[in-house]
Amino acid sequence: MVSNVADYKTEVHNDWCPGCGDFGIVSAIQMALAEMEIPRHKAAVFSGVGCSGKTSHYLNVYGVHTLHGRVLPFAQGAKLANPEMTIVAVGGDGDGLGIGAGHFVAAGRRNVDMTYLIFNNGVYGLTKGQASPTLKLGLKTKSLPEPNVNQSVNPIALAIASGFTFVARGYAYDVRQLKDLIIAAVRHRGLSFLDVLQPCPTYNDINTRDWFSGMDNIDEMTNKPRPRIYKLEDTGYDPVVHIDSPDEENEKLTQALIKSNEWDSKIPTGIFYKNDITASYDERMSERIPNYLENPPAYQEIASGGKSITDISKMLDALEV
Repeated sequence: MVSNVADYKTEVHNDWCPGCGDFGIVSAIQMALAEMEIPRHKAAVFSGVGCSGKTSHYLNVYGVHTLHGRVLPFAQGAKLANPEMTIVAVGGDGDGLGIGAGHFVAAGRRNVDMTYLIFNNGVYGLTKGQASPTLKLGLKTKSLPEPNVNQSVNPIALAIASGFTFVARGYAYDVRQLKDLIIAAVRHRGLSFLDVLQPCPTYNDINTRDWFSGMDNIDEMTNKPRPRIYKLEDTGYDPVVHIDSPDEENEKLTQALIKSNEWDSKIPTGIFYKNDITASYDERMSERIPNYLENPPAYQEIASGGKSITDISKMLDALEV
């Protein structure tokens, strides 16, 4: 059955600010789900707390609106319980890289087969624009009484260092490229991370849509803006680890880290790193529990007639001192 984008939309009123980049991200997710023809009952979107937390309300699949900074534990638990589900987690840069930073690093170590999108706008948009972990040192957005005093987190570099096996960046106003990146991330076998640059028109008056478009950087020869955003795929960049070799992997990791530090005048989007060789968490689990994928926790009967049929008495007896 061919899916339509409309199948993945809900009738929930969307109250994001006009011009918010979140609209483009939700559209890209809906387009990706439709193009992959993922049945709605086989997909679940988990969201954290913040403006991006409303994403799960606007997608007509299973949705769970979780706790601040805790979206990854919820999403990983769902995937491990039912490996057949397509799991997408979403959250803001403050949600995922502030209070949720510990879970971000731990998730990279596990490499669970799921996708995580961070809506990166440099501010806490839901609580009046305080500086988020990705706002650059010394910048003063409209809500800050003084310039930001903290160094910023580099989401791409942190994902690579943590062990994510697919690391990419998209731009909220380039919906088609973002849709393609989401599809590539979901189809990757392992933990995928997408850093989505998402201008906040209400509170971030520096990294605006015009700024990304280069409206303040006019080419003297053509009298046209020099866009800051460029696509890695247009430069011949190869993010893929092709062979199971430490040298090959280190080479790809190093080039990805170098590219992740590009900012200001030239900002790369696209896939920075892709490693299909490293085993995913469910593959490692299958080595210990041979029938894990055939009989995961979600398929196991735990009750009958409203009463538990799970007997843990032997486990409790074994714990007695």
